[in-house]
Amino acid sequence: MSAETRAVAGRDASRIHNIGYRSYDGPRLGRAYARRSLFSQTLRGSYGLGRSAKSKVLPMLLFGVMALVAAILVAVSMAAPDASKLVVKYTSYAIYLQAVIGLFIAAQAPQAVSRDLRFKTVPLYFSRPIERTDYVLAKLAATAAALFILTGAPLLILYVGSLLAKFDFADQTKWFAQGLVSVALLSVLFAGLGLVMAALTPRRGFGVAAVIALLTITYGAVSTVQAIAWETGSTGAVQWLGLFSPITLIDGVQTAFLGATSAFPGGEGPGAGAGVVYLIVVLALVAGSYAVLMRRYRRAGL
Repeated sequence: MSAETRAVAGRDASRIHNIGYRSYDGPRLGRAYARRSLFSQTLRGSYGLGRSAKSKVLPMLLFGVMALVAAILVAVSMAAPDASKLVVKYTSYAIYLQAVIGLFIAAQAPQAVSRDLRFKTVPLYFSRPIERTDYVLAKLAATAAALFILTGAPLLILYVGSLLAKFDFADQTKWFAQGLVSVALLSVLFAGLGLVMAALTPRRGFGVAAVIALLTITYGAVSTVQAIAWETGSTGAVQWLGLFSPITLIDGVQTAFLGATSAFPGGEGPGAGAGVVYLIVVLALVAGSYAVLMRRYRRAGL
């Protein structure tokens, strides 16, 4: 076969196939949908939903501890002779169980952000119609919501139990509302600080250790120095020392504005004037956490 014949045969064998490529003309869900999806995914992941059975054990166990202790306190309150109120205040519950709350945020904050950093999936998020602010706000809101569920559910158990025990409805409702405000503020503060510490490293173990160190070391140091100040007669310094630990900050705010009894030595919590300082510090820490996270994710290639 001549070269010319082969060329003609090759042209005859060539075909152009229409495989149907066309532009997408369906609905575009946009950034709002992406934010909601990221929020939902992070919130579900905080309790191990949609993940392996092993991932559900710790968060569900901690949630069970928080709920069980509340149920026991309700039973004790109802069994007490001539009882007219719960044996623990709504605003005190999170302070007493701060170790459980700290363990939860230490375990779940790295789950929310460290894996994205470790496996470099952040650029995949930003390839969608989503901005840094969307990512950071979704992660922060979801982690705070997970903490609010953890801390708010026991208060609901206490409230329902108090109503079943026929305690005063008006008082219990007022105290329950104060407790919810307190744990909401705690949830936002702890979520911000926990995510900042976890986002500093892609290693989940290091993130867990960093969050535990932030919450436990600061609280232990502040409590020790407060006790020394109280024993040496420097009672005026007790309330100001509480500014240097996340849990004592919440204690100070709820003592000043929510009618709580302070857990400081001698009950020397801040008054309304010092309470304003406490509130400003809490809000500054939340805003600062957001700013640090925004700076951490300023490059999509992290």
